Amino acid sequence: QVQLVESGGGLVQAGGSLRLSCAASGRTFNASNMGWFRQAPGKEREFVAAISRSGGTTDYAGSVKGRFTISRDNAKNTVYLQMNSLKPEDTAVYYCAADLGSLIYRAASRYDYWGQGTQVTVSS
Repeated sequence: QVQLVESGGGLVQAGGSLRLSCAASGRTFNASNMGWFRQAPGKEREFVAAISRSGGTTDYAGSVKGRFTISRDNAKNTVYLQMNSLKPEDTAVYYCAADLGSLIYRAASRYDYWGQGTQVTVSS
């Protein structure tokens, strides 16, 4: 069992930065691949980024590649999403998720545990 709590969302102007954190409790964090997803009003939940359990492998959606960076600190049971050069279209609720499988995935259905989400709003 993994419990996930996101933080760090807020209101920022276009071009600004935010760092999201996802704190995990439970004994399986180090065995979990982690992902960030987002959902804007009226849209499907979409993949943003994922990181392997060791942190050695990452994957990004094309819309955020080069602007966002996913990382993790296994000693702190925390995964981060550094978001730079934010755009109004990045506005969404951001969720972190944990997957106990062996590979990192883009499909939300592959993830076993989810946080409650944190709102990110980017003004133009």
